[in-house]
Amino acid sequence: MKKLFAGVVVAVMLAGSAAAGLLEDGAAAYESGDYAKAVEMFRLVASQGNVEVQTSLGFMYSQGKGVPKDYSEALKWYRLAADQGNAIAQFNMGVMYEKGKGVPRNYSKAIKWLQLSADQGYPFAQNNLALMYENGRGVPQDYSKSIVWYRLAADQGHASSQYNLGVMYLEGKGVAQDHLKANNLLRLSADQGNAFAQNTLGIMYAQGQGVPQDYVLAHMWFNLSAAQGNGGASTYRDQTARRMTPDQLAEAQRMAREWKPSPN
Repeated sequence: MKKLFAGVVVAVMLAGSAAAGLLEDGAAAYESGDYAKAVEMFRLVASQGNVEVQTSLGFMYSQGKGVPKDYSEALKWYRLAADQGNAIAQFNMGVMYEKGKGVPRNYSKAIKWLQLSADQGYPFAQNNLALMYENGRGVPQDYSKSIVWYRLAADQGHASSQYNLGVMYLEGKGVAQDHLKANNLLRLSADQGNAFAQNTLGIMYAQGQGVPQDYVLAHMWFNLSAAQGNGGASTYRDQTARRMTPDQLAEAQRMAREWKPSPN
């Protein structure tokens, strides 16, 4: 959502007065929930070649906002922007090919678009490209290359990449196993609210894996992950609770209540 309007703001700054007026009206319509009107305004500007608005329009078609969900139409607008070098559109093109949305699934084409976006420093593309290398989709499996791309995205504060890189260190995949580095990366991701990182941290503290065993911290992280719908974390939380004193349990619950996510 924020990326959509960030693109629209840039587009307003770059557009002429007539196009800027359409964009402002479209953004206002979007904010008020009149997505159909927003699509109408954005389409007029996107047809003139504005890459940010083309990308935003692709997003609206992919999500079915103001129009019926239409992956083929989304792909059309993404491609127009991607061919002009827009990193977000290139990333979305990669995802469409990776997932087979609007096109037959094609990992080789997904790699092509993700690479173009990742080379521009877009962290979401860097994370997805790393996943492709980790799992050997469209490219030979290569943990070393996966680590490189995860690290580039993690260094930009990308929570999923911090989690994925943390797991690589935890399991010793492509790097020497290092529980301390794993814990630090997982904590960065968990602090942003990543439920998988929170659950994995809980396991590390419950088992004393590379960190002093601490049921209070384990319960807190399991609790936070479970609150986001992670069923496995709920099970771990309840198992951990049975090993805790009432005071420890009360402290863990207090910490979970008072926890606030950190900004990227």
